[in-house]
Amino acid sequence: MRIGITTNDDRGLDSDVSAHFGQCKYFCIVEIDGDKVKEAKVAQNTAQHGGGGCQAVGEMMKHGVTHVIAGGMGMGAQEKFVHAGIQVFGYSGNVRAAVEDLIKNKLGGLAGCQGHEGGCH
Repeated sequence: MRIGITTNDDRGLDSDVSAHFGQCKYFCIVEIDGDKVKEAKVAQNTAQHGGGGCQAVGEMMKHGVTHVIAGGMGMGAQEKFVHAGIQVFGYSGNVRAAVEDLIKNKLGGLAGCQGHEGGCH
């Protein structure tokens, strides 16, 4: 399992999950083997609200993620992930705790961002 998690700083597992997918500055990419973290790395989100659309979705998918955790995400971005077979989860708090909760199947889905008419984030 490879998880892409939105963050606003580059502290990796010690970061907090960013509240807004399209405006996050970084992705923490976490490789899971069984129920253990095999590797965690930080990648800059070079598509950070790059002129609209869902550029951040493509940027995240470049890392081969199978799961995404974010604090908030527009319905358009969620739909792109779902169509690519990538599961999307919502979380507010620490990245390490989010990963642990995902491994334990404790995370739920993610409601679309309000006020964006289904646009991507």
